[in-house]
Amino acid sequence: VLVRKRVDAKDPLAIEDLAGAYYRGDRGLQQDIPRAIELWTEAARLGDLDAHCKLGFLYFEGKCLEQDVARAVRHWQHAAAQGHPESRFMLGCHEYQNGNHALAVRHWMISA
Repeated sequence: VLVRKRVDAKDPLAIEDLAGAYYRGDRGLQQDIPRAIELWTEAARLGDLDAHCKLGFLYFEGKCLEQDVARAVRHWQHAAAQGHPESRFMLGCHEYQNGNHALAVRHWMISA
């Protein structure tokens, strides 16, 4: 009930939390991945960095959404620029896979 009230009040942390519950299908909720993606998108729009990171994973993997690596990277860049270490780490992984090893190491050093 409290989370729902915070979601209704557009609290990005509560929205991101509820998205995770829908994604996992826990806390008495049926798993609903499209709803989770919708909520993570809203949380990201409201500034939640974890939501940006998770959307980056989903777009990068292309399992729950159509794969869009450029969009994944944009989500990670947005969060990393604001100090999100996991997003910075993922940028390093992406750069390493692309052969940009020096840039990858710089991302990883920042994320450490």
